[in-house]
Amino acid sequence: MSPEVVNSKSSSSELNLGLFSIPQSVILQAGTFSVLTLVLAEKATREALIAVGQASEEIFRGERLPMLDFPTSNSVSIQD
Repeated sequence: MSPEVVNSKSSSSELNLGLFSIPQSVILQAGTFSVLTLVLAEKATREALIAVGQASEEIFRGERLPMLDFPTSNSVSIQD
């Protein structure tokens, strides 16, 4: 193989798919974009789940529940 053929193959940084070829830089950009999108989606999801957890915790707090009138032990009569 001549050095010219080797140089042309090493300088060609494309993915040949037969009918068309995709440069490796485009593949790298698409991969980087997808990873960054997933990182941002994970952060947004984590913050949303924390907010939902805090909101649901407010439902079960004692200060939001109604006060119930329980009978005192003096007013309850036990019949034998």
